[in-house]
Amino acid sequence: MIQDGLLYHKEHEWVRIDGEKATVGISDFAQDALGDIVYLEIPKLGEKVEYGQEVTEIESTKTTSLLYAPVSGEIVAVNDTLEAQPELINQDVYGKGWVLVIQMSKPEEKDNLMTSQEYEAFLENEGH
Repeated sequence: MIQDGLLYHKEHEWVRIDGEKATVGISDFAQDALGDIVYLEIPKLGEKVEYGQEVTEIESTKTTSLLYAPVSGEIVAVNDTLEAQPELINQDVYGKGWVLVIQMSKPEEKDNLMTSQEYEAFLENEGH
């Protein structure tokens, strides 16, 4: 399921923009491909990230995957609940399964992201 109203990164992160803040999680496609998520390394508050930079690792019963910063800025919130309950990503990927919030330093970078329709076409072009 692809949720309308969000933006998507080519590495399968979703982004909800609220002013200068970007809430980030992994897409439903990504969580489905990963399978049961068993561990998430919680990112550090205050860490500065750049667009496309590796931010954290997500481990599942199948593999380990990286989460990339879809925008540049400072991590201003993290979902600590995922440390004890990483399965929330599988259960509520666009809600309680959010991973972090970035205070954007370059809001124009959101123009690099895809709309839900563009992301759907991207997945189809990738053969998914």
